[in-house]
Amino acid sequence: MIEVEHLRKTFALSKEQKREKKRNGKTVDAVADISFRCQPGRIFSLLGPNGAGKTTTLRMIATMLKPSAGTIRVAGYDTVKESQQVRRNIGFLTGSTGLYERLTPLEVINYYGRLNGLDEATLDRRRSELFRVLGIDEFANRRVGKLSTGMKQKVSIARTMIHDPQVVVFDEPTVGLDVITAKSIIQLIRKCRDDGKTVIFSTHIMGEVNLLSDDLAIIHQGKLLYNDTLERFLGAMKAKSIEDEFIRLVEEN
Repeated sequence: MIEVEHLRKTFALSKEQKREKKRNGKTVDAVADISFRCQPGRIFSLLGPNGAGKTTTLRMIATMLKPSAGTIRVAGYDTVKESQQVRRNIGFLTGSTGLYERLTPLEVINYYGRLNGLDEATLDRRRSELFRVLGIDEFANRRVGKLSTGMKQKVSIARTMIHDPQVVVFDEPTVGLDVITAKSIIQLIRKCRDDGKTVIFSTHIMGEVNLLSDDLAIIHQGKLLYNDTLERFLGAMKAKSIEDEFIRLVEEN
């Protein structure tokens, strides 16, 4: 489970940002007092335009950023006070792989498996399963720098899932990918839900929201405009499509 309570993240503005945004203050709230819960066995979608606060929120959940105020609990652990325990229970996948290009996929996954404290037998079993499902075996011994974008993202998926985390965070994971690789990520997200994991993901692709979501939150300028089930969202729509309803809510606010 992910429990977010009165979460806020404040950043200092640079001189250039002050000029661009025409702000008189010295700070801006990228996330402004938001609260929500993500339940095990359900997919929670975080939707919003660029700069809305999605990635900042997900990075705070993943312990990459510290909140300015409020609390986050992941699998029962506080992200600030118990960050190491959170990291043991979370997987974080973005559209940017950030892999070591001089290593092979085999070396990358072995490294992260051992970093997460897996014994060799468990590491071998998890790696074999993930490589089979993702089709990594055929390029497991090639250097990452020689792989295509789709291949790199598959390795990044394996790195995210190698320690079998209870909570999985996907930050726009299908951006710039071919249809086949994007489909494998969507299948992985569904499998995580079917396995009873807590899943939160952000996306710009409305089709993915309709395809995957159980629960939905819409964030704009750091504030939540909607936080409920997808079913209720669809039932209350005033526009003809999810995309049009999303635009309507953002423009109204």
